[in-house]
Amino acid sequence: MEALIGRLTEAYEEPLYVVFRVLVGLLFIQHGAQKLLGLFGGADGSGETVPLLSMYGIAGVIELAGGLLIVVGLLTRLVAIIAAGEMVVAQLIAHLPNGVIPIQNGGELGLLYIAAFCVLSIYGAGQYSIAHLLFDRELV
Repeated sequence: MEALIGRLTEAYEEPLYVVFRVLVGLLFIQHGAQKLLGLFGGADGSGETVPLLSMYGIAGVIELAGGLLIVVGLLTRLVAIIAAGEMVVAQLIAHLPNGVIPIQNGGELGLLYIAAFCVLSIYGAGQYSIAHLLFDRELV
């Protein structure tokens, strides 16, 4: 059974990875769109946007632009490291003051993003990306 699963995962490794990369990027874009464009209820649920040169505005730029770059597979490693850093800061500023247990302090999604961005920073854009299409390699 283990050999069968190993062969299947090897055969579909790149297509599965691109689905992972695109999904993480699209979900991250939504957080930036909330903050910067007021979509999906906005940053506070009222449809309002945040000031661009505020802490939340900078986070929104990282989320919107970074998510887009991750989706297309351009500068994926660099963006993933920056985004993981943003999520660590969010944990420290917004979640840990409310307790150390993520399900109780609202930080579980941020921790999942940190894990996902660690994977993206290690594996990069993958074969199916703009970087490989245009440059036949990772840029960073």
